[in-house]
Amino acid sequence: MAENLSEHFRIAARDFCEKEAAANLLEQTKSSVLAQLMTKQGDIPVNRAEQIVKAGEDWQAFIASMVEARKVANVAKLKLEYIRMLFSERQSAEANARAERRM
Repeated sequence: MAENLSEHFRIAARDFCEKEAAANLLEQTKSSVLAQLMTKQGDIPVNRAEQIVKAGEDWQAFIASMVEARKVANVAKLKLEYIRMLFSERQSAEANARAERRM
């Protein structure tokens, strides 16, 4: 990784924020999407409409996209933490080198 870890961190942090926002949006709209799909079922009991929707491909696809978005956000977070660890390791190595030079 290049010398400028702070720039890598900035880029990774921005990437994580965007992916985290996308995952959160899907999670926060889950009940709204469910309600919309249930409404499309027509004038039937709510529990029956919910059962039909949750058994359907549209709901399964929505859940799969929500889980995938969370996975992508988690991977971006891991990249961010990796850069943070590299920075910490570099600081420690530099501190050790300074201590050795003083001896």
